[in-house]
Amino acid sequence: MPFKVGDKWSWLILRCLEAGPRRFSELKVPLRGITAKVLAQSLRALERDGLLTRTEFEENPPRVEYELTALGHSLFGPMDAVCAWAREHLGQVDAARARAEAAG
Repeated sequence: MPFKVGDKWSWLILRCLEAGPRRFSELKVPLRGITAKVLAQSLRALERDGLLTRTEFEENPPRVEYELTALGHSLFGPMDAVCAWAREHLGQVDAARARAEAAG
């Protein structure tokens, strides 16, 4: 199974957890547009890959929190580098896309 960090939501989920643990409902607020199903699938995949932990608290009502692992935190350096590269080269990418569209 492929590594999930490159999908649409994983980076955003990781960024939401950067400041500390959050509950499922707390993640849905900044991730406007994500469905509960996709959020749950993404969280399971990130947990499976060792990037976050899921902690269940024995409370009534039950409470679950998600938190980055050390491995998850280690992704921020590479993620920031990719974002910097994208900002620096966005014009070139846009120009290449325009040429490709013009060529048909």
